[in-house]
Amino acid sequence: MSAAIARAAAAAACLLAAACGGEISGAERGEELFSSPSLSPSELNPLACADCHETGPGDGPTSGLPGYRLHGAAARPRYWGGDHATLRGATDACLVFFMKGEPLDPEAEEFHALYEFLLSLTPDDAPGEAYPFTVVENVADVPRGDAARGAEVYERACRGCHGEAFTGGDGSILRTPVPLPGVTETYPAEFPGVDPSLVVIEKVRHGRFFGIGGEMPLFSAEAMSDEDLGALLSYLEL
Repeated sequence: MSAAIARAAAAAACLLAAACGGEISGAERGEELFSSPSLSPSELNPLACADCHETGPGDGPTSGLPGYRLHGAAARPRYWGGDHATLRGATDACLVFFMKGEPLDPEAEEFHALYEFLLSLTPDDAPGEAYPFTVVENVADVPRGDAARGAEVYERACRGCHGEAFTGGDGSILRTPVPLPGVTETYPAEFPGVDPSLVVIEKVRHGRFFGIGGEMPLFSAEAMSDEDLGALLSYLEL
C-alpha cells in the first residue's frame, strides 16, 4: 500500500468514527493529523508525517523511508542525530524544513493530539535509545548494484513522491510531478560538466540541505546504504 493510500485510509477511518457519533480521542485526532497534510497550514504542502515515517515496530531505525520509525519515539533521549532533545523540536524541524509550515504552538490542540498519538506508539518497555543519523557529507559515486534490488528500493523510498519510475504516473503526492529518471534530462544544462547520476546522489544524500533547495528530505546512511543507492541507480539506468 502506498503512503498516499495509507494516509487517506487513516484519515477516512477517523472521519468515519466521528460520523458514527463517537468522539475522537486525543491519540486518534493525532493519528488523523499525522496522516494528513493539514498539520501544516500551507496550501502548498503536499506532505503528511506518514509519507516519511512508519509507526510500527521493526528491525533497525528505518524502513527505507527517509524518516525514522516512530514506534517508541517518545522514549528516545535525542532526535535527528542528536540535534534535538525533544519530540517538539524534532517535529518542528519537519514542519519547517519539509512541510512549509511553522513550529507547533505548544498550547494548541494539534500539538497535544499529535503528542498523545506519539505516546500511544511508545510501549512501557521501549528501549529509550537514540538512533544514529549519519549524514554523508562528501558526495561521491557509488558502485552500481542489482537492478531488481533497486526496483525494491525505489518502491519503498521514492515512489510515494516521484510516482512510477520512468513515467511519474500513478500515485505521486507532489503537486508538480518530478519523474525519475526523467528529471535528469535537464541536469546537463543545469549542472554542466557533472554526471547526472552524481546530481541524483547529491539529492539523495543532502535533500534540501547543503544549498540544494527544494523540499526533499535527505537519506542518512542508515536510511539508505550505498549498496541500496547503487542498486537504485542501476534500476534507473543512471
